[in-house]
Amino acid sequence: MIKQTHIKYLLALPIVISSTAMAKSTIKMCERKMTTVEVSQCLDGIKTKKDRELQTWVNNQSFLLEELSADTGRNAALNMFKRSQRNFISYRENNCRWQFLAVSPGTGAAAAFKKCFIMLTQDRIDELAHLNK
Repeated sequence: MIKQTHIKYLLALPIVISSTAMAKSTIKMCERKMTTVEVSQCLDGIKTKKDRELQTWVNNQSFLLEELSADTGRNAALNMFKRSQRNFISYRENNCRWQFLAVSPGTGAAAAFKKCFIMLTQDRIDELAHLNK
């Protein structure tokens, strides 16, 4: 039986699953007929939105693991999940930073970082959403 607290997360699942394609198309929309500054601002908006969405899925997974921990008295999975999330944040930052450094500043280094950040965040969202199917 599904607990009431889980219903709100299940209702959001179809929205998140379709967001992978939307993330890619939204990045492309930002790049169309915009100045470098406008592209950067547009990507900032997507980046913020995706980071918030990821936090929602991290909170959901943490909640599920906390419930499991309360039921079983074991919290190893929760601790490992928290560690994995910290490692993901570090990986995302470093992976996107080298891409930023590899591009000349005037030719879109900031955009390269932001696109990398958005796509890696979306991949993590997809991974967490898949766990909740």
